[in-house]
Amino acid sequence: MATVGPRDRSIEQVRHLLESAGFFVSDAHHIRPTTFDLMARRDSELLIVKILKNIDALDPQEAHRIAELGRLFPAKVLVVGQTSGANELEPGVVYSRYGIPIVVEESLREYLQKGIPPFLFSGPGGIFARVDGVRLRELREERRISLGALASVAGVSRRTIQLYEDGAGAEVEIIERLERYLAEPIARPLDLFADDRAVAPPDPAAKTDSGEQPPAPRRRKTTGDPLRDGVLRQLDGMGWEVTVTIRCPFDSLSHGDTRGEERTLLTSVGTLRTAQSRADLLLELARVAEGHAMFIVREATGRRDVEGLPILSVRELQRHRDRDELLDAIEERGSG
Repeated sequence: MATVGPRDRSIEQVRHLLESAGFFVSDAHHIRPTTFDLMARRDSELLIVKILKNIDALDPQEAHRIAELGRLFPAKVLVVGQTSGANELEPGVVYSRYGIPIVVEESLREYLQKGIPPFLFSGPGGIFARVDGVRLRELREERRISLGALASVAGVSRRTIQLYEDGAGAEVEIIERLERYLAEPIARPLDLFADDRAVAPPDPAAKTDSGEQPPAPRRRKTTGDPLRDGVLRQLDGMGWEVTVTIRCPFDSLSHGDTRGEERTLLTSVGTLRTAQSRADLLLELARVAEGHAMFIVREATGRRDVEGLPILSVRELQRHRDRDELLDAIEERGSG
């Protein structure tokens, strides 16, 4: 019997948490190596989740791969972690590495099950909160408090108060001083699933020695394998926008307008044995992404599908001239 390690248990706990919150979840962590562990959808929300014990294991290349997948699907990306070095991560705080938001499982549970969002984020120099600038200005003007007076209470400059009123972040201690003085909350909650830079603040770990963000890797055009590269060229020739994926259960992610709708196609290339081992996962991922999946083999096998996953040989793929025709074949052969 295979031993279930701490990371496997953490992934299972996060999976159950997402499912209990109404997400349909696909688990990709058994495919090694893999850039992400879980993909989940709830209505229009699509999530890509990575689970790590120590978030320092997230290097720039892995972070860029996760972020690239998020842009391609598109999906929100999230890392669930426990420690940074020897230090435990704090509940209620959003951390980040290379622009990827990171929370502990407890914070995700509070957010999903109780609707309690995090208010704090970790940034260079400490823990911060994003100020509700509109509310702060309203309170100050209603009570006829001058910028100077409020600055004195907070222990900052007048200019800093103006920045807070524009929505800048503030240290927790300053937020607490202002809230005590005003007797009103002014911290703005963070939406983990929204496009909000406060959720993924600038992080010093993302910088190179020159102080700049590490450059995003160029999008790969080839895999280095003649069979795969031939398949991807064929898809490109049909008009698909093809992106080679790395450390994923699929070799490419393609987009194209078909029948008046934007379509997503996950493609894997390999042997029939590999298709048999990945059929369930590829179909699950395609369903979560609301797209299609297919597996390409070198020679005809006599099989039209494996457990519902459409199978095409290279020659069969070459017979299809456009995206519409290919999708007709995929839908005819399987349940994708």
